[in-house]
Amino acid sequence: MFEAVLLICFGVLGSNLGQHEGLFVPATVMLLCFIMGLQNAIMTKLSGARIRTTHVTGLVTDMSIELGKLFYWNASRHDSGKPFVRADRKKLKLLASLVGLFFSGGVAGAIGFKQLGFAASLILAAILLTLAIVPVLDDLNVRLKHAWRKDL
Repeated sequence: MFEAVLLICFGVLGSNLGQHEGLFVPATVMLLCFIMGLQNAIMTKLSGARIRTTHVTGLVTDMSIELGKLFYWNASRHDSGKPFVRADRKKLKLLASLVGLFFSGGVAGAIGFKQLGFAASLILAAILLTLAIVPVLDDLNVRLKHAWRKDL
């Protein structure tokens, strides 16, 4: 929810860039950096520090390592007693999906910005709010039930 609110702030700040460049450009850049860091922290926490999503180069590097493991020939390793090299196919699939989504999101974002300007971020914020509302309501429901039981 917080990330969606920040995207709304970005859309509003961005729409005012033309009138107040001296103030809004640095604020908008800092806000974007914070949003990227927040998104990276969320994904790092959810993935147990296995995936960081802000920088696509890290995703591509990790994906390349898994591809190298996938195509590695283990025949000489088996005889020498060295460990068998095996790719984590589930991680490889996830990384490839994320890289593909970054690419398609970049294209969609460029088209959206060209057509709508900063208002395109408001559409993304609305989607994010819609996706986030269910877990937030679930958390509130659990807390209310817990508080209600405490009162009894």
